[in-house]
Amino acid sequence: MSPGSVASQSLLLAEVDVASYPFSRHPHPHPQPWPPVWSYGGSDRGAHPPRCDQPEAPDDMFILRLVSIFVIFAASTLATLLPILAARARRRGGSSLLLEFFKHFGSGVIISTAFIHLLSPAFRALNSPCVARFWRQYPWAEAIAMTAVFSLFLVELCARRWSSSVQTPPDTHTTATVRPAPSPSDSTDSSDQQLVAAEGDVRSQIIGVAILEFGVIFHSIIVGLALATDPSFIVLFGVLTCHQAFEGVGLGARLADLQLAPRHGWIRYAGAALFGLSTSVGIAAGLALRHVYSPHSSTILVVSGLCDAMSAGILLYTGLVELLAHEFLADAKLDQVSNSRLTFMCASMMLGAIVMALLGRWA
Repeated sequence: MSPGSVASQSLLLAEVDVASYPFSRHPHPHPQPWPPVWSYGGSDRGAHPPRCDQPEAPDDMFILRLVSIFVIFAASTLATLLPILAARARRRGGSSLLLEFFKHFGSGVIISTAFIHLLSPAFRALNSPCVARFWRQYPWAEAIAMTAVFSLFLVELCARRWSSSVQTPPDTHTTATVRPAPSPSDSTDSSDQQLVAAEGDVRSQIIGVAILEFGVIFHSIIVGLALATDPSFIVLFGVLTCHQAFEGVGLGARLADLQLAPRHGWIRYAGAALFGLSTSVGIAAGLALRHVYSPHSSTILVVSGLCDAMSAGILLYTGLVELLAHEFLADAKLDQVSNSRLTFMCASMMLGAIVMALLGRWA
């Protein structure tokens, strides 16, 4: 072999190596998004390119997939009811330590879910090779999550302004500098204002929990669809059962914290049942549509990516502002808490975040 041919082959091999390297200055003739993720979870199932727009139709283990509808419903609902029952026991003289654990463990779960189980899958879905180039040219997942955060901030700001104006209406008719002696009618007005303020706080709590549950339910339905159609069912079934149970603890802690009148106590249990049904509905829909539903189709990837990104923004705002900042930084009662109790609260929150983050390895 002549030296010229050897040099030509060496040059050709070098060009191929450089072109195939993902961070090369010389782009590949057919560039792929980096990293190339083609599966819902974080496992190695995405080692092969997807078959876009082709349903997987997994008929294996159909009975077990059907049973998972009831198993996950029971696990999600019972886990959501645990903090509610703990709060009920506390009101009857039980220990508050268990409720404190559920409350802060759930805060860590919610924050970790936003980052690991929502924002990351949204990024992967909108950067899949199966979606249009439009979605891969801009970080849409991060932008939509940011939009959701600011939208919730503006909604809460407007709600607070409106509630403040209702509680303390401006008095434009008072011009005297000397206040008259208080009368029974004044005390009645003060009681009415306190009642309006209390009702405003309860209404704000209900809206906040409803927004949180809205974001979690969106994610749970997508999780159910993935479980119904994923070939690696056994691993995903076990991981998602724990995943939904921990999310249920986080949501149940928020439901248990609602200051509701006794006649409205059913709202807590309705919220628990609604969350438990969400994943089961997703599984049932996925099984019914398994011959036409393709998790790698462009439409499904875009819709799931947008929903996950929006849900991530909702949970980020709720977890960081409503839970973390409100309970640890803005609560004046925390100044009287002992160092050991504060350490327990922080450790519970970090445990929830770590456990949920570890589950992101598989789902």
